[in-house]
Amino acid sequence: EVQLQASGGGLVQAGGSLRLSCAALGLTFDDYNVGWFRQAPGKEREGVAFLRHSDHSTYYADSVKGRFTISTDNAKNTLYLQMNSLKPEDTAVYYCAADRDLAHELWTIWTLYDEWGQGTQVTVSS
Repeated sequence: EVQLQASGGGLVQAGGSLRLSCAALGLTFDDYNVGWFRQAPGKEREGVAFLRHSDHSTYYADSVKGRFTISTDNAKNTLYLQMNSLKPEDTAVYYCAADRDLAHELWTIWTLYDEWGQGTQVTVSS
């Protein structure tokens, strides 16, 4: 059974940092394209970061460029999202996702991903 489990969310003050983790059972991240999405109340789910497994190239939403970093630790089979310089507008539920063959040009289309974690809440206070 494939299962993704996101963790690491919490409450942090603006300017602080958090590292989200996504542990995988039933799949190997090194074989998948992976992404992080977030959804705030009343808003659409939006792509935050993407990593292409073939060459480990990365893509980021303009709103998080320079602040967030997506990475994988193959030894631990874990996906990470390092979030620095957090802003109140980063407050959302964050989801990890994976897909074996998604074209990188389509990474922001969340409905194309086959595997999803349950989400972890990130709250950034002013």
